[in-house]
Amino acid sequence: MRSFLTAFLTVVALAVPAGAQTLERIKETKQLNLGYRLDAAPMSYQLESGEPAGYTPLVCVRVAQEIVNHLKMDDLQVQFVPVGVQDRFEKVANGEVDLHCGAATITLERRALVDFSIPTFVDGTALILPVAASEQLGDLAGKKLGVRRDTTTETALVNSLKLAGFEAELVRFSSHGDGMQAMENAEIDAYFADQSILVGLIAKSAKAKDFKMSTEILTVEKQGLAMARGDTEFRLIVDRALSSLYAKGEMQKVMAEAIPNLQPGLALRAMFLLAPIVE
Repeated sequence: MRSFLTAFLTVVALAVPAGAQTLERIKETKQLNLGYRLDAAPMSYQLESGEPAGYTPLVCVRVAQEIVNHLKMDDLQVQFVPVGVQDRFEKVANGEVDLHCGAATITLERRALVDFSIPTFVDGTALILPVAASEQLGDLAGKKLGVRRDTTTETALVNSLKLAGFEAELVRFSSHGDGMQAMENAEIDAYFADQSILVGLIAKSAKAKDFKMSTEILTVEKQGLAMARGDTEFRLIVDRALSSLYAKGEMQKVMAEAIPNLQPGLALRAMFLLAPIVE
């Protein structure tokens, strides 16, 4: 990823008209803006050096190369733009970001604002617990449960508690790092997030041996790359690039590089098999 970023990365952010079609805007500005999350490791995060890293940015590097090839623009500048949980889709909708390359679950509510590519990952809501704790959801009644605010995981957790018919104290955090620190300090009894994110949190924790991840998941969520709504030409290029990566086995290689400890389950294996055929 670094060789590609070294060649294309710039530090100049240009204002562009929100209504322009994506490819026309890219040709006019000679810049492709890729949004990425800073704190959703191992899916999307920022290294100490300031460079983007993670599974989805790695995928987007390969998609960006296909866009470069399609436009035949040797002088096209590719820039990774940090985005937050609350503003990521708005930045796509208003044209500040051409393609969002973070950890983004595809939902109908979000599709009212942006479009999504074919799925790039299948994840699910799980939780981190102390090693000796019970994994039964009912045993969390009355306890403190942590979750990242303004995420689909927060919604899933609230709904799961209602269905389970018991109450617990929800502690909402502004970052996954804060949530994991609360677990390490025994300030909460469990922390909920996507499985992929929990894998990264445990791997980086100095107290990793004290925690485990639940074997069961509360949801099954498809993730994709977000782009401007209604831009079928740009979406076709992105989907064609992703389909080619699936067909060549590159998606599996990228996943193994970005998340070496992840063992693909049934849903991920099905995603690899069900990608569109490249003609």
